Amino acid sequence: MPTDTTAAAASTGQQAAGTSGRKKGRKGRLLVLVLVLALIGGVAYGAYWSVSTVRASFPQTKGSITLEGLSGPVDVRRDGYGIPQIYASSDEDLFMAQGYVQAQDRFYEMDVRRHMTSGRLSEMFGAGQVDNDAFLRTLGWDRIAKQEYEEKLSPATKKYLQAYAKGVNAYLEGKQGKDISLEYAALSFENDYKPGAWTPVDSVAWLKAMAWDLRGNMQDEIDRALLTSRLGPKQIADLYPSYPYSRNKPIVQEGGYDEGSGTFEAEGGSGDGEGEGDGTGSGEGAGSELGGGTEGGTGAGAEGDAAGFESQLTGLQRVLEDLPTAVGVNGDGIGSNSWVVSGDHTVSGKPLLANDPHLSASLPSVWYQMGLHCRSVSDNCRYDVTGYTFAGMPGVIIGHNQDIAWGLTNSGVDVTDLYLEKITGDGYQYGDKVVPFETREETIKVAGGASRKIVVRETNNGPLLSDRSDELVKTGKKATVDSVAPDRGDGYAVALRWTALDPGRTMDAVFAINRAKDWDDFREASELFEVPSQNLVYADTEGHIGYTLPGRIPTRAEKHDGSVPAPGWDPDYEWTGWVDQDELPYEFDPERGYIVTANQAVVDEDYPYTLTTDWGYGARSQRINDLIQSKIKDGGKISTDDMRQMQLDNSSSIAKLLVPELLKIDVDDEHVREAQKLLEGWDYTQDADSAAAAYFNAVWRNILKLSFGHKLPKEVRVKGQCLWVEPANTTGPADEAGKVRECGQRSASQAQPDGGDRWFEVVRRLMADEDSEWWTTPKRGTRPAAENRDQLFKRALIDARWELTAKLGKDIDTWSWGRLHRLFLDNQTLGSDGPGFVKFVLNRGPWKLGGGEATVNATGWNAAGGYGVVWVPSMRMVVNLGDLDKSRWINLTGASGHAYNAHYVDQTDKWAEGELLEWAYSEKAVEDSTTDHLVLKP
Repeated sequence: MPTDTTAAAASTGQQAAGTSGRKKGRKGRLLVLVLVLALIGGVAYGAYWSVSTVRASFPQTKGSITLEGLSGPVDVRRDGYGIPQIYASSDEDLFMAQGYVQAQDRFYEMDVRRHMTSGRLSEMFGAGQVDNDAFLRTLGWDRIAKQEYEEKLSPATKKYLQAYAKGVNAYLEGKQGKDISLEYAALSFENDYKPGAWTPVDSVAWLKAMAWDLRGNMQDEIDRALLTSRLGPKQIADLYPSYPYSRNKPIVQEGGYDEGSGTFEAEGGSGDGEGEGDGTGSGEGAGSELGGGTEGGTGAGAEGDAAGFESQLTGLQRVLEDLPTAVGVNGDGIGSNSWVVSGDHTVSGKPLLANDPHLSASLPSVWYQMGLHCRSVSDNCRYDVTGYTFAGMPGVIIGHNQDIAWGLTNSGVDVTDLYLEKITGDGYQYGDKVVPFETREETIKVAGGASRKIVVRETNNGPLLSDRSDELVKTGKKATVDSVAPDRGDGYAVALRWTALDPGRTMDAVFAINRAKDWDDFREASELFEVPSQNLVYADTEGHIGYTLPGRIPTRAEKHDGSVPAPGWDPDYEWTGWVDQDELPYEFDPERGYIVTANQAVVDEDYPYTLTTDWGYGARSQRINDLIQSKIKDGGKISTDDMRQMQLDNSSSIAKLLVPELLKIDVDDEHVREAQKLLEGWDYTQDADSAAAAYFNAVWRNILKLSFGHKLPKEVRVKGQCLWVEPANTTGPADEAGKVRECGQRSASQAQPDGGDRWFEVVRRLMADEDSEWWTTPKRGTRPAAENRDQLFKRALIDARWELTAKLGKDIDTWSWGRLHRLFLDNQTLGSDGPGFVKFVLNRGPWKLGGGEATVNATGWNAAGGYGVVWVPSMRMVVNLGDLDKSRWINLTGASGHAYNAHYVDQTDKWAEGELLEWAYSEKAVEDSTTDHLVLKP
């Protein structure tokens, strides 16, 4: 592989010509830190972690540094938040400098990421990561990234990746671990790990991690199959209602699919073609041979025949939960907001574009803000772009250049399928033949221990995930399926078909979008954005706005809609091809003058392809639509600050539905009535200081627990939650008493019912059926039983009152939503699993937050697991196409990954308060905002 990693900066010269750029007054704080470390970590740790150890890795941000390999000088200007803007005269110099600067701030994060994507975390953290590494090696992200780099990417992209790697390695040259990051100093107590050179493939592989966490409906696919152990087809259908098109609008509202031309037309389209699916997200799939095509698309097993397969999926779920997250909560709960308003409706007369991706809270933030500027844009230097990127990756992922702006949200398109494979000897059943596995051997090196070897087996449907668990292998040998399945042979296994396991060109797309000048350029560039499939919104300085759905999206045979696991031995369940790019939905300059994407359905029911059966249900998107319409009615105009205020909207749509009914409930207990009165006159806004929001969300959590949580199988309930439960289907009682004690098996952030907008829709549709079986719950102690909706609501009001009394105290005047709904920022490695004193040094928080689940200000929490914040708006931005220097942005944490650096979490307080920072773009604005100026010299 052609990789240039030889360029270096002499380590002795890098610190001589300038200062570190640290703010005055830091010494006192660092001395306090060292004293604290001595107290809680012991004399040995306290002595070792001296002031010099803490400060050693802080970057030089002023003066000059000589870097071999540059063709000319590069200016790095940082503002008061440490955000870098880089100026160069060639593309290679620009991306080399980007690599150097990102490594200065975030190399430890970059190093952990590349070890994750390549399945080598055990090299850093020891034997505890072997199982994760084995699973990631089975997926083969690093292997696919190498194929992409060698076979798919353009020569220009390879050149940029090589330049970026050269810059990272120039930073590493001559440095020991403790000179790079405090975490390496901590790791040195455990092993002698030393970071290696950066490669272009390390950058490409991160796209696979991003795609994994944004992979679509794989979790729903697993859950629907697991639910069959306790619930019948109709009950499962109740829990996966169809998308409410009549109430929550899809993204694309104008234009449609034209059967005659076989393309999607932004203006018109017949919309009456017959295709492979209805695109409704109804959950009413064709089912599969595994379950005989049961109603509601839930058929992972018929009448208990597939208990063995359910055990396979339960084991797979445990493996998935243990994986480290890349950008999301292992694919569950991922959402984002992005919308664009045309100049017809704005104060400036030019478009405004807003974006806030909802991802896992991490420290440092998954995003890194920066600007990449060619001093003069030409064929030799083609970029003048600014925005958010990932540390470890060249270019900008979300942001704007001199002509266009763009934002991303997860489309939720179904690009993964699980297949049950029948194993026979060294092969698998396919049709009437046994096909040999493709195999490869992987060696996992382990810090402080012996290496482990694994064998990865692959079928035509992808790698066998179940091989990574001895329990799953044993279960597969005993698994039963229904009568249409082939004979057992040597058992069954679970394979994964996923678009990201095929080499693609998304890295090319990043650079092409960064230099796009207009809508045509943008559309052409977005076609390369194959994995993960994302909603892309667009605006330009000429006044145009648009939306496009790119991605490599599979088509399936009629009997398979992707909603449930499929039989791998049946060729009729294979993917049949890909949706052509010309057939994918888009919108350009719609008549209404705005476009909203917030994970809702992309298109209406007339679209001929089934993009997914599991859209988000549109609570956030419709609220944004409503907010925009309220601003522009009667000729009103929207400002940059109006867009910011919309991002902070805390209104709860489920509260609007439930509170009027809750206030009708007659309760006897004066303490419960006291809490109930909090809801009187409440405007449904979930501010951090709201007592009403605290009580309502507690009631909502208890409604879900009583009506659904106690009826769901243990495989999806919270780990450790043990209940005497009564089966909700009609298969008969578990024992003479009709109850069985079952303990939940899922992590608190992944359990069900999670309280998201799917559950909003479930409850909304059940409201009129006051005697539904779901509105029943048994007596518990002095708490009354419920036999209908209002009785269950009464019980929830009571349970919520005493739950908050235990958590917040008896005096409701002291209650607030923020006391329950708190954000903790944990370093994603040692901050989670390191020694206590290391966690103290690296972690931050808590912050008391407003917002909530399926709210525009989506500070997500899992109702099954508690009230703590699980995912957040990981950044916020508003781009003003009328004056780019009037754009605004904020990050969750800060530019730096160095604990106790001034820029470690210096944006978090403002982020929590909903503030946005000035976003300098023009050369003058950047110069005016500069506090530290570093020159990189050849």
